[in-house]
Amino acid sequence: MKTIAFFLASLRWQDIVDLLLNSYILFRLYVLFRGTVMVRVLTGLALLWIAQLLSGRLGLILTSWVIQGIIAAGALIIIIVFRNEIRSVFQARSLRSILWGFPRHSVQTPIEAITAAVYELARRRIGALMVIPGEKDLGDIFQNGIPVDARISREMLVSIFWPDNPVHDGAAVLNGDRIAQVGAILPLSRREDLPSHYGTRHRAAAGLTEQSDSLVIVVSEETGRVVAARSGRLVPIEDNLSLARMLAEHTGQSAPGEPPRDERIDYAVAGLICLILVVGVWFSFSRGEETLTSLEIPIEYLKRSAGMEIVETSAGAVRLDLSGSGPLIRALRPEQVKVQVVLEKMGAGAHSIVLTPDMVRLPPGIGLKKMTPTTVEITLDMVGEKSLPIQVDWVGPLPKDLRIVSVEVDPPRTRVVGSRSDLSAIATIYTEKVSTTGIESSGSLAIGLVLPEGTTGIAPGAADRVTVHYEVAPPTP
Repeated sequence: MKTIAFFLASLRWQDIVDLLLNSYILFRLYVLFRGTVMVRVLTGLALLWIAQLLSGRLGLILTSWVIQGIIAAGALIIIIVFRNEIRSVFQARSLRSILWGFPRHSVQTPIEAITAAVYELARRRIGALMVIPGEKDLGDIFQNGIPVDARISREMLVSIFWPDNPVHDGAAVLNGDRIAQVGAILPLSRREDLPSHYGTRHRAAAGLTEQSDSLVIVVSEETGRVVAARSGRLVPIEDNLSLARMLAEHTGQSAPGEPPRDERIDYAVAGLICLILVVGVWFSFSRGEETLTSLEIPIEYLKRSAGMEIVETSAGAVRLDLSGSGPLIRALRPEQVKVQVVLEKMGAGAHSIVLTPDMVRLPPGIGLKKMTPTTVEITLDMVGEKSLPIQVDWVGPLPKDLRIVSVEVDPPRTRVVGSRSDLSAIATIYTEKVSTTGIESSGSLAIGLVLPEGTTGIAPGAADRVTVHYEVAPPTP
């Protein structure tokens, strides 16, 4: 219970949006591919993923590694093997139906009509062969018969297999509520263990179901008995209720007399399962095995009062010890982490600020273990300007036969910016150093200024370079 409480307390709105968004994407994939073989394959991959997690928890390193490789290969196999199904699903739907629409109710196979027709044919000892395809495309497994596209009814099925009908020896392919083909020729089974009293129709039914997931219903012309073939097995059907249940199971609908299945319940259960799976993946990814790292992050000072400047600080950066799952820690970049201190309403003078975890901005899934230092000392002061005279910083000796008789600086003054307490102690600003060693005659030079300690820069519009005009003369006798 403590783990669940901690998990709920640590959730942020970003985490909730992340979970809901990915759950919805997984649910939409289920809706789009519902009823296809790909859903079964994805279900198998999900079970493999759960097995991989359990093997990792139990310390079965090799097993976990093998399953992880199978999952990676399985994802590639899905794209290659089911590329046609994926293309057909997305080509057949609009953007709206892909994002939030639901498919219309699938066409219901008329089970009662098929059952009635089968047992009327059985009672009259009229041979029949009916194919109800599964999810696998029959493709070139059998020789196509004559396209019909007629609605399934008891009378239509009986008339197809009536002895005087030219197509009565072939198979009828039933697709949804339509008769798709009649007179189809099915591949015969080469099995030698089939009973001797099974004729060509029974061997054809077994042959087709050995190569596909179809259900084939056979009515014997000699005995009038009904047999169903599925997965290569021939199963005798004792009565019409047993046949109706088998048809309902194969087509995924309710048998006659049973309450209809509510697709909304199926979708609700699927949505709940998608949410559980995504929460499990997210939890194992963001809250899995803990990995530690340390980063040196500069402190950002925000919302200083107008005209206020940081004069001095005891620390420009803090050391953060962070934890999280291995993938998140490896993907972490220093620019994703921020330490922000708000200086709003702080006046001039020295301040001691306690650094708290809420001042640290971290990506989702990353936790703060330790912060060093936990206190920062800063000094604030009002920013001001001061006009200072400019003095040339001469260095080195002049030749013995020369002396500087006059110096003119243009402009003679400039304005600097800094804290008022520092500016009050500054009387002069110097130029960069000017060597007198190479001076042989009067001249001029352009040179930059050196900011005094305690200033933050030259005021806007003030000169940051000056021209020095100097005059030299021989020493006075």
